[in-house]
Amino acid sequence: MSRMRWSLMVGALIAGSAQAISIAAPWQGALGGEPLWWLQMLSIAALAWLLERASSARQAALIGWLFATSWLCGTVWWLFISMHVYGGLPAPLAVSAVFALCGALALYYAAASYFYKRFRQVAGINNAWSAIVFAAAWMLAELARDSWFTGFPWGAGGYAHVDGPLSGYATWVGVYGVGFIAACLASMLPRLLSCGRLPRLLVLTVFALPSMAQLEQSWLERYSQKLAVTNLTLLQGNIPQGEKFDATTGVKSSLEWYQQQLASSTTPMVITPETAIPLLPRQLPEGYWDAVQKRFTSGDQAALVGIPLGDFEKGYTNSVLGLKPGQAAPYQYDKHHLVPFGEFIPPLFKWFTRMMNIPLGDFKRGAVGQSSFEWAGQRWGLNICYEDLFGDELARRFVDEKTAPTVMVNVSNIGWFGNTVAIDQHLQISRMRALELGRPMVRATNTGATVIINHRGEVISSLPRHTRSVLIGTVEGRQGLTPFAWVAGRFGLWPLWLLGVAILLIALSSIYMPARGKKAS
Repeated sequence: MSRMRWSLMVGALIAGSAQAISIAAPWQGALGGEPLWWLQMLSIAALAWLLERASSARQAALIGWLFATSWLCGTVWWLFISMHVYGGLPAPLAVSAVFALCGALALYYAAASYFYKRFRQVAGINNAWSAIVFAAAWMLAELARDSWFTGFPWGAGGYAHVDGPLSGYATWVGVYGVGFIAACLASMLPRLLSCGRLPRLLVLTVFALPSMAQLEQSWLERYSQKLAVTNLTLLQGNIPQGEKFDATTGVKSSLEWYQQQLASSTTPMVITPETAIPLLPRQLPEGYWDAVQKRFTSGDQAALVGIPLGDFEKGYTNSVLGLKPGQAAPYQYDKHHLVPFGEFIPPLFKWFTRMMNIPLGDFKRGAVGQSSFEWAGQRWGLNICYEDLFGDELARRFVDEKTAPTVMVNVSNIGWFGNTVAIDQHLQISRMRALELGRPMVRATNTGATVIINHRGEVISSLPRHTRSVLIGTVEGRQGLTPFAWVAGRFGLWPLWLLGVAILLIALSSIYMPARGKKAS
C-alpha cells in the first residue's frame, strides 16, 4: 500500500473521531459534554477533501467506511459497558459486538462515498452542484441509519448543531435537514479559496439567515405560542444499574425512595424515570401500588410513573402510568420504539443474548402517536428512553393542533452506560426535538440528565448527574405547529428521502449520459 493511500486512511480515522467528539465534547461546559458545530463541519470538510484525493470509487468507499466506523465507534463505545460490565459478556466479545454494529452501519456511508466519487470522476465538475450531490448522498446514509432494520440513528451529525448558526433551520427541516445543509456547506469549504464571489456570498447567507430572522422575531416564536406555566417535580433516584433488579438492594431502594418522594411532593405534576418502579404491579409488596394510586385520586396533584406492565399471556410493555383525580382508570403510555437486544430480541440472535446476564425480554410495542396525558392545562406527550431519537414518530402527535402535546416528557434510564458521554449525547437529542417541535422537553432520568428544556432547546434547570435528588421547577407549555411538526406529522421523513433521491437521480444522469454519448459516437 502506497504512502499516499495510508495517509488517506489515517486521515479518515482522525476525521471520523472528530465527528464523534463534535456531538458532545466531554471536556466542554458546566453541564457536561456540549456540541461543537464547527468541529462537525470541519470533519465533514476533511472527509470531502479525502474523497477528492481518492484514486478510485472503491478507495473512496473505504475512506467513507473508515470515517464512519471511527465516528460511530467513538460515539457509541459505551455500549461496551452495558454488555460487559452489566451483562457479563467477555470483553473481547463485547468489543467485537460494538465494532460489528458500527462497521455494519458504516456501510451506508461507504455507499454514499462510492457514489459521490463515481459522480466526480465521470461528471468532472467541482462546484456548488457537486457539494449538493455530496450532501444528498450523506443525508440518504443518515436517513437509512434512522429507518432501516428498526433504526439506530444515535449521534447523527445534525445533533452537533443544536447550538450554532444552523440551529434555526431545525424548526423547518429537522435534524437531517440541518445535517444536509451542514454537509453541503462543509464540502464547499475546501473550494472557497478558488471559487467565485457568488458561492462565497451564498455560504455566508446560509450561515447568517437564521440569525437575521431572529433580529425581528425568531422562527420558533412564530410557530410556538405561549400557554400555561406549570410547576413540576422531576425525580432522579440514581439506582446503581448493577443493583437495579436485585431484590435485596436496588429494588428495595427504588420502592422505598420513590414511594417517599411521591407521597411528599407538593407540585401539581410529579414525574419519575423509566421503570422507576422495577416490578410488575402484582409483584409489588401488598398495598404498595394501592397507596400510590390513592395518593393521587383526590386533591390537585398528578403523577407520571415509569413501570413495566402486562403478563405472560398478553405480553409485557415498558410503560408509564398517569395518575390524577377523577379518572376511571390510569392513563397508560406504552413504549413504541423498542431497543434491539434490550427490549426485543431480533430473529436469529437469541444465542447472543443468552451469553449476557441482563433481564432481557420481548416487549410488545405501543402504537405510534399515542394520546397525551391531560393535566394542569397541559397535554403531556410521553416518550421513553431513546424514542426521542425519532422526531418523525413524535411528530405524528402533531397532525391535529388541538390535541398536540404542549409539553414533551422523556423518561429514561441511561444507567446502563455508566457515567459517560452517553448522558450528554442524549441531552443534545432531546434539545433537538424541542427545536424541531417548538415544545419544551422535561427529562426525568435515573442517573441524568434530569433537566427542563424550553421550546428553544435551552436547558433552564438541571440536576447534577449520578446523584439522588429532586428537581423542582416550572415549564411553560406551548401551542402551534412548526413547519417540521406539520410536515413530519403528515409525511414523516419522506420529503427528505425524495429530495435526496431526486438529487442523486439527476447526478446519475450526468454519470451515464456521457458514457452513452461516447458509445453512440
